[in-house]
Amino acid sequence: MDNRPQSVFQGLMLALAGYAAYSAHDALVKALQGYSVFQILFFAMLFAYVPFSVTRIASGKQLSLTPTHPKLVVLRAVLNVATLGFAFSAFMLLPMVEVYVLLFCTPLLISILAIVFLGEKIAIVRWALILLGMLGVIIVLRPSIETVTLGHLFAFSASCCSAIASIIARKISGSENMATMILFPLLTTILVTGVALYFVYEPMSLKHLAMMFMVGALGLLGQYCNLSGFRLAPATYIAPMQYSQIIWAIIFGYLFFDEAIDQWVIIGSLITVASGIGIILRERKVSKIQANLKTRNGRMVGAPLMKPRETDSDKK
Repeated sequence: MDNRPQSVFQGLMLALAGYAAYSAHDALVKALQGYSVFQILFFAMLFAYVPFSVTRIASGKQLSLTPTHPKLVVLRAVLNVATLGFAFSAFMLLPMVEVYVLLFCTPLLISILAIVFLGEKIAIVRWALILLGMLGVIIVLRPSIETVTLGHLFAFSASCCSAIASIIARKISGSENMATMILFPLLTTILVTGVALYFVYEPMSLKHLAMMFMVGALGLLGQYCNLSGFRLAPATYIAPMQYSQIIWAIIFGYLFFDEAIDQWVIIGSLITVASGIGIILRERKVSKIQANLKTRNGRMVGAPLMKPRETDSDKK
């Protein structure tokens, strides 16, 4: 009996649940107005990413903590911290949909950076998809001197940092072990946010402490569901599920933050989503590396590239 369809369905459901958890995670970050991003990040790391990362390291066969490419490993770790900091800051300043549209530029930027740093060649179809995605962003933001804010710059900076970190991961993942790929971003984030916490700490009520715990717990749940989804189903099916976050952004923004969504935001979001899915499917078709497909949510610290479930065509 072929259990593959059931396995794929289970993987899809887990991925959708994971991205829903990430979206709730982002909504809570947005709700924690009045606290420094560094304080929120520190407690999110403490409550979720530390136990998650330690568990993953302990389950790995390679436990050496000496990096093969120390400069690139450290740079990737710093970029992970910057990605989180910029993204959290953007959620506090912008409607959730606008943040997601800018964060979804990451696959487009990876495609462009891969030309320069990895020597990849981009076909005309993929260039068309990149331009289509940029058009969607322009439609959502309708940029001008008056409408582009610090929040937009933060969100785009998060996307840029995530893209560069992904390029580095692609370059070194074949020679670095899991412990190194996880531990360096983890320790760097704890170090930076811990030092900053000394200067920015604000006393927390029990309610807000519980919210920060939930930020960490939802990040942990999102990581677990995503990784489980990738184990059960091919990356081609799982990766596009990230764009379901647009729906959650609209729902959470409307229900909790009084964010009005006009028709142009919806149209631009759909165009950007279509572009991202097109790039994912295109890369899956032409490349066995599947680099964009194998990266998890760019704002989650420490998870290295992982090998997705093989399809029949991969084995040939």
